[in-house]
Amino acid sequence: MFQQMQYFIDVVDAHSFTQAAADDNISQSAISQQIKELENNLGVLLLKRQGRSFEITPAGQYFYQHSRDVLGQVKKIVKDTVRIANDNEPELRVGYLKSFGTTEFLQTVAEFSKSYPEVKIKINNGTHEQLYDWLREEKIDLAFSDQRRAPSNEYVNDFLTESGLMVAVSQTGEFSHAEQIDVADLADLPCILITDSKQQLAEETYYQEILGVKGGFRLVANYDEAQMLIAANQGYLIVNQRTQNLLDSGIVQTVPLHNGGHELTQKYYMYWKVDNSGFYIETFAEMFEHHFK
Repeated sequence: MFQQMQYFIDVVDAHSFTQAAADDNISQSAISQQIKELENNLGVLLLKRQGRSFEITPAGQYFYQHSRDVLGQVKKIVKDTVRIANDNEPELRVGYLKSFGTTEFLQTVAEFSKSYPEVKIKINNGTHEQLYDWLREEKIDLAFSDQRRAPSNEYVNDFLTESGLMVAVSQTGEFSHAEQIDVADLADLPCILITDSKQQLAEETYYQEILGVKGGFRLVANYDEAQMLIAANQGYLIVNQRTQNLLDSGIVQTVPLHNGGHELTQKYYMYWKVDNSGFYIETFAEMFEHHFK
């Protein structure tokens, strides 16, 4: 039936039995017979013939739309099956956001490795921009990262979780008793960025344009340096409900961060290129998603 489904799709796309037959390199009578046989097997009329032209019936429209999806999946299954059979040393290259807690990620790596021991997993961690560049340049197959851009149709955007943003401030400063802090109230303190000079511009742009940060910035290499500055009331650090666990609650305090009265949140996704989608990539993503439920 798959071949008949393809003939039917070709006829509808070409708006012509003659053109579809020519494109598929068969006779017009043969393709007409295949469509009739398909209709007989289904017991419904897909095309309403009117001389040399035709109109697609409501049932035909439904069958057309879903047949395209089904055949797309069949072609993908065939492609993946052949690739798996011919790949003696399959490899999966995964990137994850280094500022995010790794519990679910490590659980997924362990689960995947147990299920598919033949697959060699290569793991890299980086900033959002690094992961985006590696994915775009096909240096990794899929990336776990925060959302900083509008979703692109060139990528599968698999939502995983959302976390409220927090601001880490001094326990002895002016915000020591605050239950929430608006980003505008932090304009007189520098925002601390845990990054390097290569990523500085991209990070500052995100914090200014998306989060609404108004003051200056200070770059540090790690959380320890950030906490020393915070404890001395020389800056603040934006984290979220998950990454706040990387801070010492005996040194700094974390408070929900708002902008104009609205709580700020951060969404996290698993990303991979649509044209690079495959069995191992999708399986890893499904396993990873399961750990967030």
